[in-house]
Amino acid sequence: MARNGVGASHTTKANSKELGIATLTALGVVYGDIGTSPLYAMRECFHGPDAVALSEANVMGVLSLIIWSLLIVICIKYLGIVMRADNHGEGGILALLALAVDRSSKKKSGRKWLFPMGLFGAGLLLGDGMITPAISVLSAVEGLHVVTPAFDSYVVPIALGILFGLFLIQHRGTAKVGSVFGPIMLIWFATLGVLGAVALIKQPHVLLAINPLFAISFLGDNFGAGFVILGLVFLVVTGGEALYADMGHFGVKPIRLAWFSVVLPSLVINYFGQGAILLSEPEARLNPFFYMAPTWAKLPLVILATAATITASQAVITGGFSLARQAVQLGYSPRLNIVQTSSTERGQIYVPSLNWLLFFAVTTLVLVFQTSSHLASAYGMAVTTTMVITTLLLYIVAREKWGWSKGVALASMGFFLVIDLSFFSANLTKILAGGWIPLVVGALALLLMTTWRQGREILNRRMAAKMIPVEELIERIKRDDPIRVTDCAIYLTGHPRGVPGALVHNFDHNKVLHERIGLLHIVTEHKPRVRSEKRVAIEDLGHGLCRITVRYGFMQQPNIARILTQCDKKGVPFPRESTTFFLSRESLMIDSSRSMARWRKHLFVWMSRNSHDASRHFGVPPDRVVEIGVQLEV
Repeated sequence: MARNGVGASHTTKANSKELGIATLTALGVVYGDIGTSPLYAMRECFHGPDAVALSEANVMGVLSLIIWSLLIVICIKYLGIVMRADNHGEGGILALLALAVDRSSKKKSGRKWLFPMGLFGAGLLLGDGMITPAISVLSAVEGLHVVTPAFDSYVVPIALGILFGLFLIQHRGTAKVGSVFGPIMLIWFATLGVLGAVALIKQPHVLLAINPLFAISFLGDNFGAGFVILGLVFLVVTGGEALYADMGHFGVKPIRLAWFSVVLPSLVINYFGQGAILLSEPEARLNPFFYMAPTWAKLPLVILATAATITASQAVITGGFSLARQAVQLGYSPRLNIVQTSSTERGQIYVPSLNWLLFFAVTTLVLVFQTSSHLASAYGMAVTTTMVITTLLLYIVAREKWGWSKGVALASMGFFLVIDLSFFSANLTKILAGGWIPLVVGALALLLMTTWRQGREILNRRMAAKMIPVEELIERIKRDDPIRVTDCAIYLTGHPRGVPGALVHNFDHNKVLHERIGLLHIVTEHKPRVRSEKRVAIEDLGHGLCRITVRYGFMQQPNIARILTQCDKKGVPFPRESTTFFLSRESLMIDSSRSMARWRKHLFVWMSRNSHDASRHFGVPPDRVVEIGVQLEV
């Protein structure tokens, strides 16, 4: 009994240690965005272009709106309900979309709106990924003004230098940098709490703003201005989608533990402290966050804030990489050069083209808007729209996966939809001032993804129509009795049935076949991962032919070496040193059919020509590849 007790105690300690490490890591990656909101959210309400007058009633009202936004949107909606919608442990807008589509398979004809809506939400997150680094780093560096106004002319160059360095090191991966994210954010949140607590001593009565009546009274007394302020208050919850998107990396428990034990108390105390400093020192409205710090601590605080904003920026950049890989795997994007930056963590990837596209976009935003206050007008539109989409998709999941009654689902999701639409409507006032930027990015991403998907479907139908059945090939083999080369061959094909054109062309022109031929078809499932033991299925077609069907999740990257290893285990070996891989090199021509608008055909052809090389994408040995040209019309 004693030995069992010792073992149980040891296991408990080990589990507690693992949970602690996961919680600390989640603190650094998940909460960077929402954790840096105190730098600018309260300031914009009382000093930005849409600010309200600095009065006790307004401060109490804004504080009440902030606290209840955190409680309703983050605590109840995301941590309480949305994170229950896990797609085999994964979260995020595309994972939720795949889950909703899977659950509504019987009603697909009536829900054609699901895919474009979900893809638009994914595109909006890319827009958010452009704005977050710009506004976060700018807001931190602007703290130098509180140290001395002499630094004002250097804010933009310093911010650009930091951002350039951040994007420059992305190719190294986040394995080493990620180990310090958690401790940095832990120090950051501790600092938030201490600053807020010290400031609260001057005006402790601001704690009464926890009463929601202050928020209601503020909106009633300032109907027009209050509506605009609601859009600024939303800045405090802009990191909400990250909680759900990063669920697969850390699990629900560490994310919730980090929020309730560290993040929420620190944020609430800091916002209360900013309210207190505004009431005791009216000039603090210029930058209430940095005004809370004593003079000797202002410069160290700027450095710490900059480190925290770099952490927040890193999180959205890597999130963009992950989103790009999901889009490729689900067939909504041409192949991209995706570099694995860690040999142990598959989630750590680098997408060079997207990295430098984001850098160009972020740099442009900094140069055009110049200050974080101006950028605040562009911030929020993307996240509010995504939150609305999340709620609509969640309704389907609640009804069809969780088995909620229509009344309960409508009541609960309707409540959250009212909150989401309130924030969305308030942010509509920002459209002309820059809010149109993420909407345009989202619309452009939707256009590109749907164009690629539709173009590939057209090509697949036309290629399928040209394919000959396996039975016909086997009859030809029996009739012609071709010479069989002792080596092996694998033909990559995008179709589950039929014979790929590359094999037919090779047979017709060379009059020879390899001794063992594998027809390799890769399928991406609407779930994040497929276990290795269930990944490869091999069907013997006779006469040395077999069909290899490989299933991956949309969070996984196909790899030829691993596929061949699975084939070896199943008793169908394809030796790497004696296997030749045949791929079709598509040459696309634009025809006069109305299968797709002509301008979209040109766009599709351009995307196809710039697609990453298939052999490199799948990890095919470059010295074992033979490409056979195939001309297709689209």
